Amino acid sequence: MSNMHRIQWFDQQVREGRYPNSSRLAERFEISKRQAQRDIEYMESSLRAPLAYVPRKRGYAYEDKAYVLPLLYMTDEEKKILKYLAVRYKQYSYDNAASVNRIAHLLEKFTDEGSGNDGASVRLPVFGAEPRTVEAIQLLSGAIREHRVVHVHYREGERESRLDLRPLQLESRYEADFLTALDERSGERMTLRLDAVGRVAMTDRRFEPVDGEAGHSGEEPGRPPVRKPFTARVELARPPTGRSWSGYPIRLEGASVYEVQFYDIDSFVQHLLVAEWEKLLSPK
Repeated sequence: MSNMHRIQWFDQQVREGRYPNSSRLAERFEISKRQAQRDIEYMESSLRAPLAYVPRKRGYAYEDKAYVLPLLYMTDEEKKILKYLAVRYKQYSYDNAASVNRIAHLLEKFTDEGSGNDGASVRLPVFGAEPRTVEAIQLLSGAIREHRVVHVHYREGERESRLDLRPLQLESRYEADFLTALDERSGERMTLRLDAVGRVAMTDRRFEPVDGEAGHSGEEPGRPPVRKPFTARVELARPPTGRSWSGYPIRLEGASVYEVQFYDIDSFVQHLLVAEWEKLLSPK
């Protein structure tokens, strides 16, 4: 059994207030106590779980109750559904058959269709996403919708550039995500790989969309984000305009306090260094 099953069990125990520890984790899954402790350390370091050991309970609790595991996985039932759709789409031969067949081919990648087994021994696929790319997609999608110029750090080989761009469209091709944009200074049309984008910052400058090049808002850009976002509670100096704070989705909780969603911690910290705000309530 993979450590993801153990981590999910441990997470559920913490949420139910059972104060699990390495001994109980080891006993539950018949693993060594050392391996169990490594799972807990993995949650803290890689999954950024706000675990705190409570001595009087001899177990762990979450310091931030709003925390959620930042990974999603596909269940066996969902896998069966995708396999069924792949078979049906392959057999489709009516309108838009070519597009439907391409979807079938894509679904097959997740189902091991045609591998010759009956599915009983198929390993459960786990889906993740690079936090920085997810963050870039989120910010760029907002900038496209609001026609706002973005400042981008872009790496191309050994060269790193700082660009002011008018984002037009997000798209996926050749198993990679791309941004189509106009350079603010030269007016040159550019196509950038999102995995080479180091940092994105939305500016207050707006631009008029070019006729025939109205951007795709990116609601479903490339591979959609599969991670649940982190959240922070921030007291702002003044109410933001719209439903975002410089591209970060927000929700008013009351009295100038907003819940802010983000995917990449480093990018969000950099945003806090330059943005105007009164108090960071959580995480601390």
